[in-house]
Amino acid sequence: MWEQQITEITDGNAKTLARCISLVENEAAGYEALLQQLPVSSTPVIGITGPPGAGKSTLVDALIGSLRQSGKTVAVICVDPSSPFNLGALLGDRIRMSEWYNDPGVFIRSLATRGSLGGLHPKIIEISDLMKTAPYDYIIVETVGVGQSEIEIAGLADITVVVVVPEAGDEVQTMKAGLMEIADIFVVNKSDRPDADLFVKNLRMMLAPAFHNHQLPVPVIKTVASQKQGVTELMEAIEQGFMQTTHNEKHDWLMAEKAYYLIQQKKMIGINKAELKQKIAESGNAFNLYQFIKKYV
Repeated sequence: MWEQQITEITDGNAKTLARCISLVENEAAGYEALLQQLPVSSTPVIGITGPPGAGKSTLVDALIGSLRQSGKTVAVICVDPSSPFNLGALLGDRIRMSEWYNDPGVFIRSLATRGSLGGLHPKIIEISDLMKTAPYDYIIVETVGVGQSEIEIAGLADITVVVVVPEAGDEVQTMKAGLMEIADIFVVNKSDRPDADLFVKNLRMMLAPAFHNHQLPVPVIKTVASQKQGVTELMEAIEQGFMQTTHNEKHDWLMAEKAYYLIQQKKMIGINKAELKQKIAESGNAFNLYQFIKKYV
């Protein structure tokens, strides 16, 4: 059923890819069969995360430019905050990437978090696997920027870049437990601001105790993304990271969590909360929660 669409995606048909992403995002009929037929792909995934206002979108725009200059193609997933009213994406940051929308070597898709607390979209794994099927050299995933709860990106991406700014000292201190675990590369963006060098020095000192978790120290790269400064050094660090990447245990954890969630969803099909409430109300004072649950397990 889905062979033609998958063939078109692998051939680089961006319209078919966009339509299939919408099918998966909206859980349209048959989308699971589409996912089951996807070929396995090893397209490298770069994760960009960090606190709001660190300049992640501007940095992604600069990375796209660097990759295109070297003749590489790239697909970008930008996860935006959700509107509290309709759960749609707030697309303000996409204005910064507007120059790439007509570039055939660049595919950009914005997704809303839809209430997900991990800084990502609930269907981000499925959508990234779908995009991996397309003939892009790299995939970049930019999270919404919600701090320590963003560790999901470490399981999704092959290289996780954490973006901070010089005046974020207290913020990094607050988030450092989560950031230490997920960061493969730190980027100090807007490093033309005062005290940037001191911040970089303090960040490296903060990272020193975490070196035992890495074969090599975590790189700290200074950038001014709006001026395209430091982007070449960042790409070099990313490429070096891909060469050193071993098996990602966080990916196994994320897959296990996702599998558990999907199995849970399947088991819960046909169970309606309103109906449960009605049956509980009808039981009155004789209600026994555990006997009640046994009927459904």
